[in-house]
Amino acid sequence: MSDFNQNNDDEDIVVTLDLDDGSQVECEILTIFTVGERDYIALLPLDENGEGNEEGEVFIYRYSEAILPLITLRTMKNTKLYPTVLTNF
Repeated sequence: MSDFNQNNDDEDIVVTLDLDDGSQVECEILTIFTVGERDYIALLPLDENGEGNEEGEVFIYRYSEAILPLITLRTMKNTKLYPTVLTNF
């Protein structure tokens, strides 16, 4: 589950991910895109200063909208589809 945090239209949209280990990570939404009939979201994890990570790590999840401000993210279980999703990102 994630929450949208946005102050105005000029700022980047940041979501907070609740991880399985109970920790949280702030991520900037890079893009939402469609592959086949599914939507995906690319997230850039932010460091403690709100900056993108130096390694260029990006999280990609299946994406669906619930009742805003909540969204649903799912891990990709079909590993054969992963290269196609990366190419479209």
